[in-house]
Amino acid sequence: QVQLVESGGGLVQAGGSLRLSCAASGRTFSNYAMGWFRQAPGKEREFVAAITPSGGTTPYADSVKGRFTIARDNAKNTVYLQMNSLKPEDTAVYYCATGRGSFATVIPGTYAYWGQGTQVTVSS
Repeated sequence: QVQLVESGGGLVQAGGSLRLSCAASGRTFSNYAMGWFRQAPGKEREFVAAITPSGGTTPYADSVKGRFTIARDNAKNTVYLQMNSLKPEDTAVYYCATGRGSFATVIPGTYAYWGQGTQVTVSS
């Protein structure tokens, strides 16, 4: 059974930083792409960042490019999202997901398994 457990969310002031972690189990982590998505109240789930199994390709949403960094540690079965220069509009529940294959796509439907989410709140 595949499980993804996010952690690291919280309340932070605008301009601050947080690092999210997502620990995976139940499949060979290093074979699959990983992604981060977020969903704000009343809005659809949106792509944030993704990473291929080797970490060589990391697409980002334009809204977070230059501020967020995705990384993975295949030895620890963990993917990270370092978030800097946070803005109030980054407030959302953040979800990690594991792909159906090795492509780091931006489409939620291409991801097979999802975590329960972690709340990030950025105050102004």
